[in-house]
Amino acid sequence: MSVEVHIEWAGATHLVGHLHESARSAAVSFVYAPAWLGRADAFAIDPTSMPLVAGPLHSPALFGGIQDCGPDRWGRGLIERAVRKGVLDRKPYQDLDYLLALADTSRIGALRFRRSADGPFLAAGPTPVPPLVRLAALLRATDAIHGETETAADLRFLLGEGSPLGGARPKASVGLADGRLALAKFPKRDDIRDIAAGEILALALAREAGLTVADHQLVKAGRRNVSVITRFDREGGRRIPFLSGSSLIGLAPGTVGAYTLLADGIRQHGHNIAVDLRELWGRLIFSLLASNYDDHLRNHGFLMRAPGRWSLSPAYDLNPVPEIERSQTPKTAITEDPGEPTIAAALDAAPRFGMKLADARKDLRRIHRVVSNWRALGKRLRLDAKTLAPYATAFEHALADEAGRLA
Repeated sequence: MSVEVHIEWAGATHLVGHLHESARSAAVSFVYAPAWLGRADAFAIDPTSMPLVAGPLHSPALFGGIQDCGPDRWGRGLIERAVRKGVLDRKPYQDLDYLLALADTSRIGALRFRRSADGPFLAAGPTPVPPLVRLAALLRATDAIHGETETAADLRFLLGEGSPLGGARPKASVGLADGRLALAKFPKRDDIRDIAAGEILALALAREAGLTVADHQLVKAGRRNVSVITRFDREGGRRIPFLSGSSLIGLAPGTVGAYTLLADGIRQHGHNIAVDLRELWGRLIFSLLASNYDDHLRNHGFLMRAPGRWSLSPAYDLNPVPEIERSQTPKTAITEDPGEPTIAAALDAAPRFGMKLADARKDLRRIHRVVSNWRALGKRLRLDAKTLAPYATAFEHALADEAGRLA
């Protein structure tokens, strides 16, 4: 298979190059288009695995910067069910098949794909992004997916909206009243706690602690909560190039990585380096204090703000994990050295983030003070005691005590 890769940039859509997939394996190759290479503002769409050079680039699997545009586990599951029910007529054999099945209108970032110069951008679909007011109908469709009672209509309703941001949780793109694109993340029938409320609480705490986070709101769909996260890769109708932290530093699939490696990537490819390094260190501290264990480097994103220079995106996917569930979700390492992530280790690593110890302690005090008052903020968000109770061990634990001693 061969597809054209385009990108929205500087007010127009440009052909960047051609992606070729092997018919016998997952191997791919990519060639930048001569017209793109000739631009004064040309940049690599993935600076690590797809450097801006003439001639073919090869990879045993889909390049990271392109894989970032593909569906997460939830989206892949939707696509597979749609094939089984005849909603889609092409069986997804490789990662590229899954990627091309996503709706072009809601695919994250600025890359777009088509099979030929006169063909539509894939996947083209007549169905517009559903408005926020249709949350209840979307939730019913996701419930049907989990109950394995979905219809072809349910799949058509949801298909293409499986975002790469958010793992296996059910979700769909929605349109806000002001025209912005957002991601609605739904509960599952077998949830034992209100995960949507926990995510909104964590995002609100992070913002109050001075970190940059995606705009968010908690919305009711019937009697259940849905977290609605505004997409940060859109400004009006303009798409912004997106890259995950894993792709920025070229992590192999399945590799967890470390915060200090991401800091090194910011030094090499960053736009506002000092600001982003300090922000990243703050997010590290927050994740430790809020038990945000699922903070692998695909859950850190970057947006292109100048040709070839990447800035941290607003934080997303902040999910406090109660103690009873933590053994299933390992924390991202602070440094390349093995060892349990601790507040002391984060302070020791502060120079890797361009920070003096005094500034690190100042940020630690601020973040610790806010997270320690999590119950008060939860009440301001109108979360009742029953909703908040399961999160006590996510915010009150040994690392929080350590932060109090070292701040």
